[in-house]
Amino acid sequence: MNFNLEMEKRQEKITRILEYYLPKEEGFQKTVLEAMNYSMRAGGKRLRPLLMLETYRMFGGEGQIIEPFMAAMEMIHTHSLIHDDLPALDNDEYRRGRRTTHIVYGEAMAILAGDALLNYAYETAVRAFEIEPGNPAIGKALRILTKKTGIYGMLGGQCVDVEYEGKNLERERLDFIYRLKTSALIEASMMVGAVLAGASDEKIALLERVAGKVGLAFQIQDDILDVTKSSKELGKSASDLDNKKSTYVTLLGLGQAQDAMTEVYRQTRDAIRQMNLDTQRLIAILDAMEFRQY
Repeated sequence: MNFNLEMEKRQEKITRILEYYLPKEEGFQKTVLEAMNYSMRAGGKRLRPLLMLETYRMFGGEGQIIEPFMAAMEMIHTHSLIHDDLPALDNDEYRRGRRTTHIVYGEAMAILAGDALLNYAYETAVRAFEIEPGNPAIGKALRILTKKTGIYGMLGGQCVDVEYEGKNLERERLDFIYRLKTSALIEASMMVGAVLAGASDEKIALLERVAGKVGLAFQIQDDILDVTKSSKELGKSASDLDNKKSTYVTLLGLGQAQDAMTEVYRQTRDAIRQMNLDTQRLIAILDAMEFRQY
């Protein structure tokens, strides 16, 4: 298997799915719709829908029921980026190599675009009922998606992150922030893929733990890249140090942070291999994640 070619095909598929589910830019609310689509079309790794798709396939999933959930997940993630970039939070001017939404459309419209994307994500996810009206797994997937997005997931992590900005954090509290702010959506992505493919509760619970480690490793890696790469190389502002945020690098130092990231990725691969499934593609994605440069 040519992994790079396979990934290109997956990325193209994800882009087509996203375009299909994006709202039309029309009506009196056209400006906010343009702002939503501007943010969604900014590119990026599309990691979360990719992990959702590969997990779905790993458990034998077929068909289109996964697609509205893939689009919804990227909308939720993009909503979080729009709000994260706002002056009240990180105050970033660049994201994915282009001007952030509040710089292009103004702060008020960016807030509304983020809100609109979050709500539109749920509108998109429930369209799975149009594909398979009687599938009970859809309701279970929706419960996972909403919980991992909310106050007990991503938004909860954001709240604690904001509250403790500029303060020295112990590792336990930093891990809590990372587990919710970053890991929660990765957990949701992989769990939803497994649920819609008909995986057992035992496998879903195992995936939640594995995905939590994926998210932690990914965030530690972001901490490392913030101090080892330029804003131009990252395609965004490296703002954590400017905003006096605690990170794995400020807590442990660069060397120990790199060791921690490597160890978490190793643990993740080992756990995935024990599932007794065709995990080749998922392991390859983890390999690509570990050695990413942005």
